[in-house]
Amino acid sequence: MKDQTTATPELTLERVNTPPAQTWNYLRANDITLTVPQLSRKGDVYFALPRLFEGIECGVGPQATAWVVSQAADARYVEVRAGERKAEPIVVDVDANDGDVHDVGIMVRAGAEACVVVNVHGTDGEPATSGALVRIIAERGAKIRVLEFVAAGSAQQHVESVGIQAAQDARVSVRQYFLCAGTLVAGIATSLDGDGARIDHACRYLVREREVADINHVVRQRGRNTRADVRETGVLDGHAKKALRATIDLVHGSKGSEGTELESVLMLSDDVTNKTVPTILCDEDDVSGNHGASIGPVGPEQFQYLRDRGLTQQEAEALYVRALFDEALIAAPTPEVRANVLARARMVLGDDVANDLVEGLGLNEEGA
Repeated sequence: MKDQTTATPELTLERVNTPPAQTWNYLRANDITLTVPQLSRKGDVYFALPRLFEGIECGVGPQATAWVVSQAADARYVEVRAGERKAEPIVVDVDANDGDVHDVGIMVRAGAEACVVVNVHGTDGEPATSGALVRIIAERGAKIRVLEFVAAGSAQQHVESVGIQAAQDARVSVRQYFLCAGTLVAGIATSLDGDGARIDHACRYLVREREVADINHVVRQRGRNTRADVRETGVLDGHAKKALRATIDLVHGSKGSEGTELESVLMLSDDVTNKTVPTILCDEDDVSGNHGASIGPVGPEQFQYLRDRGLTQQEAEALYVRALFDEALIAAPTPEVRANVLARARMVLGDDVANDLVEGLGLNEEGA
């Protein structure tokens, strides 16, 4: 395990996860400040990504991006050849217990298809800070699936950053399952540079007890006739704190483009803190931008429906949490990811429910 005790120098990162357009400062919803370890890499010789990846905007912002680059023991470059349909997913495996930090660049050439999986796993052990920086270039007509699963321990801090550039007619699908960590800082920025490029983005999160989740979603629509659909659904419980900044930027020149962002937040406790900042920026006519948020507890009509079927309020609320784990397990592409989700389900929902999930999907304890 990497030594991240008081003997390790620390660095304060300010203005992390800052949205393109900020709200009033007194709301304290514009960014987050992080204290992270600063391991010395003096004298190390390591592989750096090609310089074209430096121009990709990443969700967490330049300070946190530079920290990940400086702390990664090495960078990893993956190229998918033109027209190739890569069968095996490109996996970024992050051991939060060890304070792993990864810097990955992925080039998907014209007409190629690839799946990128980020799997962050940890237990409630010693405090540690981990990070994953994934930058993707999707050339003309490429198809990309990005799947993120974060389930670190309550004493751990994780920085999750993604940057994507999509050329003409590229298709990007993002599915995020934040299950969660002591402190999770997650940002993704997607630039739809080419005409007809599209992103479909779904984020599911569970933040409970005293966990903190700070999320930043940015979509820049630059090409003509681009499409962006961003949907976030989350559950907050205990004394959890969550901030989500979602920005759709319809840039000058993006005629015919459409962007939609919608968040739904279910609050199961009066002690949670929720900050939702949906934003549409527009510098073009002949475009369509929509955003909204639904925030609150389960409605009385929904509770009455479930009570009529013999469920208590606690059992009814557990159904919403279980549904999130169900979806995460179905989306998990490898046994290692499924095992990670099952371990968190066992901790959150208990053995009986976790066993039901295993049986219902025909899995074994290892997720296979």
